[in-house]
Amino acid sequence: MTISPELIDTGTRSAPVSAGHLIVAQLEREGVQRAYGVPGESFLDVLDGLHDSTINTVITRHEGGAALMALAEGRLTGLPGIALVTRGPGAANAFIAVHTAWQDATPLVLFVGLIPVADRGRAAFQEFDLTGWFGSTAKQVVTLDDPSAAARVVSEAIFIARSGRPGPVVIGLPEDVIRLSAGGATTQQPRSLNVSRPSDIELGQVVARLDAAERPVVVVGGEGWTASAGSALIDWAAAHRIPVLADFRAYDAVPHGGATPAFAGSLGYGRSDAAAALLAQADTAVLIGTARTDVMSDGYQLGLESETVVVLPGEPVGHSGRLDQLITGDHVAFAEALAETSPRVQDGPRFDRAVAAAIRFATPSTAAIEAESPYVDFTAVMAVLREELTADAVITYGAGNHAVWAGRYLSHNAPASLVAPRNGAMGVGIPAAVAASLAFPGREVVSISGDGCFMMNGQEIATAVGYGAPFIAVIADNGVFATIREHQERHYPGRPSGTHLTNPDFAALARSYGGHGETVSQIGAFRDAYRRARASGLPAVLHIMQDPEVRAPSGADDAQEHAYNNPIEGQR
Repeated sequence: MTISPELIDTGTRSAPVSAGHLIVAQLEREGVQRAYGVPGESFLDVLDGLHDSTINTVITRHEGGAALMALAEGRLTGLPGIALVTRGPGAANAFIAVHTAWQDATPLVLFVGLIPVADRGRAAFQEFDLTGWFGSTAKQVVTLDDPSAAARVVSEAIFIARSGRPGPVVIGLPEDVIRLSAGGATTQQPRSLNVSRPSDIELGQVVARLDAAERPVVVVGGEGWTASAGSALIDWAAAHRIPVLADFRAYDAVPHGGATPAFAGSLGYGRSDAAAALLAQADTAVLIGTARTDVMSDGYQLGLESETVVVLPGEPVGHSGRLDQLITGDHVAFAEALAETSPRVQDGPRFDRAVAAAIRFATPSTAAIEAESPYVDFTAVMAVLREELTADAVITYGAGNHAVWAGRYLSHNAPASLVAPRNGAMGVGIPAAVAASLAFPGREVVSISGDGCFMMNGQEIATAVGYGAPFIAVIADNGVFATIREHQERHYPGRPSGTHLTNPDFAALARSYGGHGETVSQIGAFRDAYRRARASGLPAVLHIMQDPEVRAPSGADDAQEHAYNNPIEGQR
């Protein structure tokens, strides 16, 4: 393709709109409020368009942080998060977020600046193969070679990222093409998603399966849940004595509280044996918003032979085991419709015993709060947080043993209150907390971090300070990559290798950025430290000294007759 040398003088207001400016205009029309990125010379015209835009441009300290903030934005708001990075190294740094969005089914649009068209195929500075890199982990990869198509490409990308099984879309922006005139092209009407409710026949079939079941269970997952849908489903389940489980890191789909709780806990890494037993012993499983994946099923072990209904907006990617009915449509609309039905009330005692055991096991003990120790009991930290957190607080974390405490012990009673990677990516917690604070400025935001996970993107505290995005990071410092150490102890006992960490003073680090920082060495001091951090109105770090020999909570529960393997989450 030959590119005309006629470029747009962006300093002249009367000049026709450039492709880069049209991209920004279309993002505005799509309702985008924030774009996260690290500036690069390859997309200067888009940056210039953002100068006068209503979109808040959040400049981060690393492309990985920018893309993970966009990931969190997509998960919390339902509108694809927008990230802007430059070619080569910048794109490589953003790759982790694209992989996470792909595996977690989260809407994301990544714009990548590219070399000029005439330089292609000549090993030019920072040249790389956009499709070769992202083709296996994105729903669509497209390069904008026609400046007049800028608005259409953006609109289609946002629609594709949201529709069906949500996921990432990557758009390449050659630096010379985006400076060209869009040729009179204008913005396009955003494409709306069709909300597909289940048919009466489909719904009747599901109710018939539940009527025939002796040990039914509902598993919720995915994103986009609303307060009304979650509450309606959990009330319906309680009335019909059907336990509700949550897929791995989809704990905020339904509220956990209530006078007659039907929520029985979560599945996946860190789950209790009580929750695993419910899935394993179920004769009928209705999966709403998720498929029965390897993580949910303890590595293809639990519930594979249960009569199974799966409700998803797209294909059941990753589903294993039996599948008797697939309903392709909006899972939230299905939950609302199911809550209006009246299947046979279950009367077996197994439901009450299993749910009570799961809920009891998910309540942290406060007995250790006054214990004398040079370290802080992280279970007791969770007990304090359960009492201190507001009802709609947003919790974020990455991957590692620290996440097991948060996933097991912190309740969720509002939708869009959790951002945590289902693909096991480390370094998500801090960028996600920044994005959550910007997206929901009135809500409390808390990041539960391990020392290894925090250091992968902890520099984004600088971004939080710069953009006025307060949150509290509770950092468990045990000086080790604990998840990997546990794997080593199981397979290579007495031979730790490559898992030791040398850590900074995290509290001092937070203060050096202009935030609030405290070190907590006794659990009795944690509550007051937390309250001071919250009252500071700043991005804050509470540095918790954790015993390196303490292991994450196991799945064992003496109230259950059956015990299952409790796998530990891997880290990248």
